[in-house]
Amino acid sequence: MSLFSIFVGKKPQAYEQQGDAYAKEGLWGNAKVEYERALNRLEKEEPLDHEYSDRLFTKVARVSEELAREHQENARNLVAGGYGDEARDLFDLALELTRDTTLAKELQAEIVVLEEGASHASAMEMPVWERAGDDMDEGTSTADMPDDQSEYFFALCGTLPDEVQMAYLGYGGNFKTGYLALNAGDFETAAHSLSLAMADNEGLDTYIPLELATAFLNQGRHTQARELLESFVESHPDVLPAFQLLCDLYWESGDIDQAERLLTSIQEDLQASVSVAILKGETRRRANDDPGARSFYLQFMETHGWNDSIARALAETHTAMGEVEEARRIYGTIMDNCRNCHARIDPLIKEQYAELCFASGSRDTATLELYLSLAQEIRENAPLYYDRVSRIYAEQGNEAEARRFRSFSEQLRTEATKGP
Repeated sequence: MSLFSIFVGKKPQAYEQQGDAYAKEGLWGNAKVEYERALNRLEKEEPLDHEYSDRLFTKVARVSEELAREHQENARNLVAGGYGDEARDLFDLALELTRDTTLAKELQAEIVVLEEGASHASAMEMPVWERAGDDMDEGTSTADMPDDQSEYFFALCGTLPDEVQMAYLGYGGNFKTGYLALNAGDFETAAHSLSLAMADNEGLDTYIPLELATAFLNQGRHTQARELLESFVESHPDVLPAFQLLCDLYWESGDIDQAERLLTSIQEDLQASVSVAILKGETRRRANDDPGARSFYLQFMETHGWNDSIARALAETHTAMGEVEEARRIYGTIMDNCRNCHARIDPLIKEQYAELCFASGSRDTATLELYLSLAQEIRENAPLYYDRVSRIYAEQGNEAEARRFRSFSEQLRTEATKGP
C-alpha cells in the first residue's frame, strides 16, 4: 500500500475511479485492489453487466502486468543488496501476476540463477534492523517475528523509497503488525496496532499517521482519517500521496472548494508536477466542470510540453464530454509515441483506442487486429474482444469467421462463469 490508502467508494464506479487515479500515479498494487473491489461490488449490484465487468477485468489484467514488472525490478534490487530470500518472494509474486509469457520466462530464469548462486546464510548476512540505521527495542525486531512474516514485511518495505523504507524498519513491532494487517486487508487489527505504534513513537515525526488513516478509511472512519491527514500534510508538505487521500475525502463529501484550497497549499516546487496537475484537473471534473478540466490540461501541456499521463487524462475528459474523435486522436498519439520509442504500449490505452474506434463505427482490419492483439495481452477480457472481432467480420461479410469468433467468445464466457 506504500503510503497510499484504499479509499472506500459506494459504487463500482467509485472504486474504478480510485483505481484509475492510482494507475495514473503508477501505484499498480493499489489500483489492482480498487479494480477488484469494483468487480466485487458489481457482482452484487449488476451481475449481468458483462460489458462493464469485462472492462474492469481489462484494467485488473493491465495493472497486474505492471505490478509484476515492478516486483521484478524490486526483486533485482534486493538480490543486489544480498537479500535473496526476500527477492525470491517478489519473483514468485511477479510470476503469479503475469500472463506475459516472455516476462514469465525471464522470471523463471532469474529464480533459477538465484537458487543456484545464493544461500540463505548469505542472503541474511546483514540483519534488517541494521539497515534501518537505528537500534530497535528488545522484543520488537523482525528477528522476533515468524520467519515468513518478517521476510514479507521486509519485502513490502523494500518497495518504498529509501528514506521511507529505513523509517518503517525502525518503528517497532506494533507498526509491523499493523502494516502487515493493513496489507492483508485486516483493517481492525491494522487500526489497533498502528494506533499503538503512534503511541510508541509519540513525539517523533513519522509516517505512521498516513498508514493509520488508510486503516480508518477502510473502516469508514472518515472524520478520524481526515483529521490525521490534515495534520500530516502540515508537517509533510512534500508527500503527495497524502494530498491524494485528502482530495479523495473532499471529493467524496462534495467539498470541492476545500480540495482546491488544499491543492493551492502544496509547496511551490511541486505545483508544476504531473501528479498535482492531474489532481487539479480531476478536481475540476468532480465539480462538473469538464470544459475547465480540458482547458487546464491543454494549458499545462502548452506550458510544459507533451506528457502521456496528462494527455491520457485529457482524452478521458474529451470522452466524458462526447468529443470522441479528439479523444481517439490523443490515444492514437500516445500509441504512436510508444511505437516510435519502441516502448510497450499500455494495453488499456490500446483498449480505449479500439473501443472508441468501434463506437464511432470503424470496422476496418486495423481495428480488428487491435482486438486480436488485446485478446492475447489481456486474456481475462478476451470474451469481449472476440465478440468485437465477430461483429467486425460480420459487417465485412465474412460470416464464417464471424461465427467462429462468436463461438470463442461464448465458450470463454461459459468457462469464466463455471470458474476453475
